[in-house]
Amino acid sequence: MQHFTRITQSPSVMGGRPCIRGMSLTVGSILELLAEGRTVNEIITVYPYLEPADVQQSLAYAAWWLDRGEVSAQSAPR
Repeated sequence: MQHFTRITQSPSVMGGRPCIRGMSLTVGSILELLAEGRTVNEIITVYPYLEPADVQQSLAYAAWWLDRGEVSAQSAPR
């Protein structure tokens, strides 16, 4: 298993969804911004408490999570 030092999960923060360093900003939110075409610099401008490594680790976490084989394109929301 990968070790993600910047990704945290706690039932008391965003319902246990993966977040950035215990903050109320989810990995999914970062991925959505990237999918919309936002750059890392644009994301950090909007969220100045983020660091480029937070965005990079969000991508790495998503890749690791998808590679576990628990998600399929058919089960993803459309």
